[in-house]
Order: sequence, then structure tokens, then C-alpha cells
Amino acid sequence: MQDHPSATPSATSGGPAFDERLSVPWWWYVPAAGIGVLLGAEVHMGYPGVRSWIGYLILVPLLVGLLVVMGRTRVRVDDGALRVGTAVLPLEYVGRAEVVDRRDKQAALGPELDPAAFVLHRGWVGPLLRVEVTDPDDPTPYWVFSVREPHRLLSALPGGG
Repeated sequence: MQDHPSATPSATSGGPAFDERLSVPWWWYVPAAGIGVLLGAEVHMGYPGVRSWIGYLILVPLLVGLLVVMGRTRVRVDDGALRVGTAVLPLEYVGRAEVVDRRDKQAALGPELDPAAFVLHRGWVGPLLRVEVTDPDDPTPYWVFSVREPHRLLSALPGGG
């Protein structure tokens, strides 16, 4: 799938140049609800009457809600900044950026990782992006974060693409 230059607004225009939600796979909700029902059945067997339904009423929404919260993280380029979760990096301080492939994640997040780096990893998202921070006052040397479409994000960053 090719992106057209007109389909992606610039990072300084009104709309976001890149916006991606790192949601969990849709099929994860089925086992989460199933586990909630299974645990609710444990409670159901131990209590008679109305109390027997408390396990279902609490556990199923709790587990499904946990997946919703896990998948709320957004990666955006808008208003002159790269936003990853709650972290914000002005685009003027974005340096070199590179894609870390799925097979290289273990090394990038293990022995090669600088302890001062900003990391936002979601295991269900394949590739990572490593972005150098050029702000001399920022002790963070680079950001490493999950993103599904790293090449699209690279094209939205200054000097990318």
C-alpha cells in the first residue's frame, strides 16, 4: 500500500501527520472474556442466589477493561511534536531515526539498550522505532518505541522518508 503525499498532512498543519493506536489484537478479547467467565464460574459454584453472579459481573468487565487500557497508547506526530503515550518530543529535537525489525527487538531492548533511553514497548506490535534525541539539555539519548507502521512514521518526521 503506497501513501500519497497529499494523504498525509505535514506535522505543522492542522491534522496529525501520523496517528496510530497500539491496540491489542481483537481476538484477545475472546479469551479474556472466557477467562472471566471461567473465574466467575468458580465464584458461582460457591455461593447460592444473587451472590453467585458477582464473579461474572466483576471479572469479565475487569479483564476486558484491562485489555482496553493496555491498548490505549497512541503514537502521533502533530503540532510540531512526536507524542508516544504521554511523552512529548518537539520535532526540532528529533535526530536520526531507524526501524528495528521484529527479529532484532531482543538485542535492541536488551544488551544494546542505554539505561537512560525512553522505552515504550508493546509485545503484540512487531517493529520498533529508535529515534535519536538531539536536545542538549535532555539526558535521554534516544527513544525506542513500538509502532506498527514505522516507515509511515519515518516519512512524517523531519528528514524522514
